Amino acid sequence: MMTIRSLLAATALLAATIAPALAQTSDAATALAQAGDDVIAVPVLRASITVTGDLVRIGDVIDNAGTAAQIAIYRAPDLGTTGALPTEQVIAALRAHQVIAVDTRNIREVAVTRLARTIDARDIESQVARALEHRNGLGDAANLSLTFDRDVQDMRLESSNTGALQPTAVRYDGRSGRFDVAFEIGNEAGLAATRLRFTGTAVETVEAAVLARDVERNDVLKSADVVTERRPKAQVGNDAATRDRALGMQMRKQLRAGQPLHSADLAKPDLVQRDQTVTLIYESAGLYLTIRGKALEGGTEGDVVSVVNLQSKRTVSGVVIGRGQVSISVATPRLDTSSTSGSAETAPPVSVAAGTVSPAAPKAE
Repeated sequence: MMTIRSLLAATALLAATIAPALAQTSDAATALAQAGDDVIAVPVLRASITVTGDLVRIGDVIDNAGTAAQIAIYRAPDLGTTGALPTEQVIAALRAHQVIAVDTRNIREVAVTRLARTIDARDIESQVARALEHRNGLGDAANLSLTFDRDVQDMRLESSNTGALQPTAVRYDGRSGRFDVAFEIGNEAGLAATRLRFTGTAVETVEAAVLARDVERNDVLKSADVVTERRPKAQVGNDAATRDRALGMQMRKQLRAGQPLHSADLAKPDLVQRDQTVTLIYESAGLYLTIRGKALEGGTEGDVVSVVNLQSKRTVSGVVIGRGQVSISVATPRLDTSSTSGSAETAPPVSVAAGTVSPAAPKAE
């Protein structure tokens, strides 16, 4: 009985001793599980990043930055450019803000690119020309020649400036040719719009045929004699000749190289020159006769000129129909259709040999 009582007492004592230990173990396990939920993931370095503003923040260079993500540590590179940050410098900057144990993944440097919106100089010039189009007597934008007070270069803006170039003020003085154009570019970030302003002079131009060499009166223009250039409309006037219109035409007067051609400077080329030996062509129904002649005056196609028939020595008038050719109209003889039998007979066709005429043909002048 004593032995049983001793065992029962020992068991009770052991239970009393183990119960608090088990309770402490359970509490520790619970605490460890709760702590596991609050563990912060290891910060990991990024090899390359892009930023849209002028600052580089901790959250840009590492993943899992936690509450330190918005802390600025570097200035960003220029708009539209890329810079490099050595890993040692980045780690030192992070430690200064109590960001430690960063997994660098053996990255030696971090490439930082600052995003930007680039507007080409040609686009700017085009937008200014469109703003001036048809203003105070100006013509189409494509015909405007612009000279800016300052050289227009490619422009970089913050990437948030996504709006179009909207003209807000356009001024043009037709007498001086001066312009002053202002634009606004909307910002998607809700910031104030970006304002741009351009000043200079605008001149309307036209395509003109310009002489590549000195020409004399009556010269016929060839392909090498004429080039196409844009010239101020005020200088050329409204009757500027195009290159296609000028080629093959004859000059009415002498002009020097570099001068633009006007319609009044050009004429159809003379197909017949004064004192030139030409071919007189007599043609009517059933008759075609050619005789040599001498032109008394020059003329182009369709002109009426006087020509001496070298065979009859008589002066006749004819129409220039080709180079060295003058057509002489011949009255068609009337046929007598009456006969003793009362029936009509058809006259045989007239046959003309070179330089001869049958008795039935009219006499050539």
